[in-house]
Amino acid sequence: MPLEPADGPPHRLLGSSVLAELGGWKFRHDRVEWRGGLISDFRVLEGPEAAVMVPVFEDGGTVLVRQWRHSWGESSWEVPAGTLDVGEAPADCATRELVEETGLRAGRWTSLGTARGTAVATIRFHLYLAQDLERVERRPEAAEADMVIRELPLREALEEALGGGIQHAASVTALIRAARALSLL
Repeated sequence: MPLEPADGPPHRLLGSSVLAELGGWKFRHDRVEWRGGLISDFRVLEGPEAAVMVPVFEDGGTVLVRQWRHSWGESSWEVPAGTLDVGEAPADCATRELVEETGLRAGRWTSLGTARGTAVATIRFHLYLAQDLERVERRPEAAEADMVIRELPLREALEEALGGGIQHAASVTALIRAARALSLL
């Protein structure tokens, strides 16, 4: 039985106000009224969409990147990813970011669908499997100066995701979906 979406919201929006806005990010407050008259408040973080890629070599290897995540106060192992520029298509972002972060160009792309990281944010991740890889010149951005790149078997990366070694939710989801698309799960 498929999981069907709701027909619409179970409440009525009474008002919405932006509390802060900076660089394509907004933090807003929404007030809603539920059936029966109960009033609730929601805090919503609006941000840009992102592309998340699992590159897979012919031998079954993949690439992870490690970056310092300032908001977490620690480093994070992740699959390559990046935010979409205004008006950019998700597939174009995936192509650009894969080259920037890893120095790889894919000849074949497979969509793995979309995912969301948390119920309080609008951010949507477009997930991709990248195959038929060729090495090109890596073009990291300034904020990626600390990035470490590691090649490892996809099965090991998947074990890290399933075991908690990878905490980045979009990376965990992308690795699981890529493994399923490649009949590893």
